[in-house]
Amino acid sequence: MDSTLEEAINEWHAAVNSGDLRRCAAAVGDPLVVLGPKGAGPITPDGFADWVQRSGIGLVARSWHPVSERLMVVEQDATWPESRKPIRVATVFRVAGATVTAALRLPDLRSALELAYICRELAATE
Repeated sequence: MDSTLEEAINEWHAAVNSGDLRRCAAAVGDPLVVLGPKGAGPITPDGFADWVQRSGIGLVARSWHPVSERLMVVEQDATWPESRKPIRVATVFRVAGATVTAALRLPDLRSALELAYICRELAATE
């Protein structure tokens, strides 16, 4: 696993779990492409930090699945202030330099891996 890829994703998780808005904004690219249950599209780093604060989400990485030099799927346990127990999700991360430029959250590992492989093949055929 590429250490830059892993370091950027570790920092993303640490920033989200810290709740530090500046750290959250610094951990992502401009724009950050997101996918989640409420929609998809590009957001600014400040928009991402605001979402982290509003949602109160916490994420614990459980398994790592490298897809390419810039793509990684991470299975996570997600918690929110209103949830009593963690919910298992999986996120496709794309990294450029030292920042996360895409965080595409899906409901399970299989869906995330399928999307990641499609993204990898699209990038390879540009």
